[in-house]
Amino acid sequence: MVRIGIISLAHMHAYSYASAVNQLPNAKLVGIYDDNEERGKRGAEMFRTRFFADAEELLKHVDAVIICSENAFHRKWTELAAKHGKDILCEKPIATSVEDAKAMIKACEEAGVRLQIAFPVRFCTPIRRVKALLDEGAIGEIVAVRGTNRGQMPGGWFIQKELAGGGAVMDHTVHVVDVVRWLTGKEVVSVYAEVDTMIHDVDIDDCGMLFMELEGGIPFTQDPSWSRPKSFHTWGDVTLELVGTQGSLYVDALAQSIRIYDDGAGKLVTQPFTEDMDLALIADFVEMVATKRSPSITGFDGLQAMAVALAAYESARLGQPVALKP
Repeated sequence: MVRIGIISLAHMHAYSYASAVNQLPNAKLVGIYDDNEERGKRGAEMFRTRFFADAEELLKHVDAVIICSENAFHRKWTELAAKHGKDILCEKPIATSVEDAKAMIKACEEAGVRLQIAFPVRFCTPIRRVKALLDEGAIGEIVAVRGTNRGQMPGGWFIQKELAGGGAVMDHTVHVVDVVRWLTGKEVVSVYAEVDTMIHDVDIDDCGMLFMELEGGIPFTQDPSWSRPKSFHTWGDVTLELVGTQGSLYVDALAQSIRIYDDGAGKLVTQPFTEDMDLALIADFVEMVATKRSPSITGFDGLQAMAVALAAYESARLGQPVALKP
C-alpha cells in the first residue's frame, strides 16, 4: 500500500487528485497539509483523512506527496519533501523560474527521490490514440502543429503574479507544449508571442498567441487564454491539429462528453464520459512509487514546458522572437 500525502489544496486539481487516491486499491491518502487551516480541515473531512498542521509531520507518515500549492511555493515544498526522502508529484507549472525548476530537479537527484510533473493530458484517451497513430507514421513527417487551451479565468491566487508566475500564458501554455513535445519528440527552439489583457478586469495576462518553431523548422502555434465566460458549459478545451506529409490529425481531448441541462447550476453543463485522466495520472504516479521506476513525466519535461511560457513573456516584452537555450 503506497501512503500518499497532499501538500496544499491551493490548486483546484488537488481535489480531483485526492479523490483519485481514494479510488485506488493500492494507495491510501494518509493526510493533507495546508497553510490555510480552514481549507485543509475541510478538505481532510471531505476525503476522510487526517489534517496535518505541520508539513514535516505529514512527511513522517507517507511514502510520497502530491504538491498542489501556489506555483511560487513548488520549490519550497519539493525541496522539503526531497530532504525527507519522499517521491513527489508536483502540479504544473513546475515552478515560476528556470532557477527554481533546476533547483527542484537537483534536490530530487541528490536525495535519490523521483520527481514527476502533473500533466494529465498525456493520459487522456484521445491524446494517447494520436500518439499511437503518430508512432505508426500514420500522417508521415509532421510539418505543422496548431493547438489551443482556452479556459475560464480561475481568479484567486492565479491572478497574482508573485504567486502564479504569470497569467493565462503561464497557466495554459505548459499543457499543450508538453503534449506536443511528447507526441513529436521535438523541442521548441524559438518563440514569438503576443500577450495581453483584453477579456477580464485583472492585473495579469488573460490571453495570448504563441508562434513557435520546433526542431526541424516545424511551425507550432498555440492559443492559451482565459477566454471562456463563467456561464460556459465547461471549463475550457485542449485541441490539437497536426499536419503531416501524408495527412493530418485533429483531436479535441475533451470531446468525449455529454451535455446536461442543470437547473441547480442554472446552465447547460458538460460532463466527460471518457476515462478520468486525473485518475490515470495518479495511478501512474502510485505505480511509479511502488515499483521504484523512473517517472513518466520528468522534472526536465516540466522545465522545458515552463521555459517556453517564460520565453513567450520575454518575447512579448521585447517585441521579437526569443530563442530557447538547448
